[in-house]
Amino acid sequence: MLVAKIAGALLVLWALIALCVPWLPLQPYQVELEAILQTPQLHQWLGADDLGRPVLDRLLIGARTSFLVAFWVVGLSVLTGTAIGSVAGYLGGWWDRLLVLVIDLFLAFPGILLAIALAGLMGPGIDNLVLALTIVGWVGYARLARAQVLSVKQREHVVAARALGTPGSYIVVRHLLPLVLAPLVVEATFGVASVVIAESGLSFLGLGVQPPEASWGSMIQNGVRYLLVAPHLVLAPGLALFLVVLSVNLLGDRLRDRLDVKMNQKGTGT
Repeated sequence: MLVAKIAGALLVLWALIALCVPWLPLQPYQVELEAILQTPQLHQWLGADDLGRPVLDRLLIGARTSFLVAFWVVGLSVLTGTAIGSVAGYLGGWWDRLLVLVIDLFLAFPGILLAIALAGLMGPGIDNLVLALTIVGWVGYARLARAQVLSVKQREHVVAARALGTPGSYIVVRHLLPLVLAPLVVEATFGVASVVIAESGLSFLGLGVQPPEASWGSMIQNGVRYLLVAPHLVLAPGLALFLVVLSVNLLGDRLRDRLDVKMNQKGTGT
């Protein structure tokens, strides 16, 4: 319980930082030659990078970058995948077979390698990064939504609605989606952690956020060459990335356990 509360507090702090960064008096792009590779000081808590820029300010900008990428990628992937998977699962027939074929084609490639290929083809930049990760990410939600819809579309109230001539779109939105949302929410929670790691990895490779913009991945990439003389350049963004991903996974485990308990109680009628 305590661990879950700490994880939740860290995620709330991450979100608040991302939302408040534009109004904070930060100077992430100010170059100070005399502060190059400066170690943590009282006036610069996390020191300075290889150009004399404050690491703390750039760390906060990187928090906003990872939050926005995770928000848009997970949001677009959930909406797209859930819509396609639900419709295909409800209609069945060749629509369902076509979706299964597309999912199999996407799953034939490792997700991160496909994202690297797409980001490389479209060029670096945060917009292309979001698009590449969304193209890769919607498949998992579509497969899960399809499986869930197939398991509940023969329930009595759905069959009754179909017999009464209710439009299929209304049945999907009103009768099916509320029953399949729980596993999709859990999957989206874990998806946030995956997107944060993917964004950092692509930025580390130079395919994500471009200088002088800050990203935790690009900060780690810039600091690797100075690891022996200025380890804080890697430790600061690396620790931030570790804490966010760990907190998201812990919160996802907690949410899954609670939803499983509720579903089990409904299933047993207690």
